[in-house]
Amino acid sequence: MRWRDDPEMKQWGLILIAAGLLAITMGGRQTLGLFVSPINTSTGLGITTISFAMAVAQFVWGAIQPVAGAVADRYGPGRALAAGVILMAAGAALTPMMDSGVGMVFSIGFLMAAGSGAGSFSVLIGAASQRLPAHRRGMASGVINAGGSFGQFVFAPLMQKLIGVFGWMGAMYSLAVITLAALPMARALRARPAPPAATSTEAPPPERGMRATLRDAFADRSYLLLHAGFFTCGFHIAFLVTHLPGEVDLCGLPAQVASWSLAIIGLANIVGSLYAGWCVQRYRSKYILFWMYASRALLVAAYLLAPKTAMTFYIFAAGLGFTWLATVPPTAGVVGKLFGTRYLATLFGLTLLSHQVGGFLGAWLGGIAITQTGDYQWMWYADIALAALAAVANLPIREPRITPRLQPA
Repeated sequence: MRWRDDPEMKQWGLILIAAGLLAITMGGRQTLGLFVSPINTSTGLGITTISFAMAVAQFVWGAIQPVAGAVADRYGPGRALAAGVILMAAGAALTPMMDSGVGMVFSIGFLMAAGSGAGSFSVLIGAASQRLPAHRRGMASGVINAGGSFGQFVFAPLMQKLIGVFGWMGAMYSLAVITLAALPMARALRARPAPPAATSTEAPPPERGMRATLRDAFADRSYLLLHAGFFTCGFHIAFLVTHLPGEVDLCGLPAQVASWSLAIIGLANIVGSLYAGWCVQRYRSKYILFWMYASRALLVAAYLLAPKTAMTFYIFAAGLGFTWLATVPPTAGVVGKLFGTRYLATLFGLTLLSHQVGGFLGAWLGGIAITQTGDYQWMWYADIALAALAAVANLPIREPRITPRLQPA
């Protein structure tokens, strides 16, 4: 039997294609913090102005998620993914031509962010969930998520090297070319097949229209609590992605420490994402999220007490990276359990919007903090407090218990 005719192999092929596409869109997006200082040195725009462009990017990345999810739910994911790849490449190509804050907001804050958002979690996990049996969705979301982390692991040292060799402008042009390599992957996900046969004893939620599903979701306290926790996740991830290079510089360490810290975060999150996907199939997602957020509060507190050496940053990156984007599989899992997979791309896209509202504040307030106070101390304290609140917010979420999958006779 050829692998194309083997349902099992076709499912894994779909998962790996989605993971590969996310590796490119997330890898480029998550390493933009490496460009902040070179852009500032070259243009003289100021850290606050550039941070604001990065903050707008965080918000736009989230705002486009439900829009792209709705397009994917209605017309299939191929169009949304292809448009996203082209927009992201165009934004990267235009950024070196911008010499004003408005220009940076347009290229980085709008084009690149909208493009990477359209080719991100909501569309890819939604597409996979509609094509896979229920028992495989948790692991699939973990593998797809790990693809994004692998992209960060590869892109962080790659972009730092390109900046060193060709300057930040040459590195941006290179990023545009690399991004276009994702177009064939978008084409592979263009069609929407019939939903797979159910393999779970759990009855699926009744089929309803998108408007009715959205009304139900926003009337559900569990969905709103999920948004609250994900807001915090976006806050400290965006803060670190944007300002970790600045924190490293404040500690008198070379720029390579920042790029390798970002790479270690990505590498650790590959393991964390796969582990989260495994856990989603066995444990209730709200408890997984509780422990993830609680561990982040403890890690940041430990970092503040530790000596600021390269090894401290690497250990901090490894610990934080284990839960970095590993919150995505359990969060998407709760949404799917509560409302089904028919409009998962739209509903999870709205959850990601909350994530990126937090991301906007994390990136922007970090820029204000360094400009006004000369360090990021109060941002770290905010990180600890918000992570602790997010952990507690997940506990009251209404989530069905895990139902063991029946094995075929």
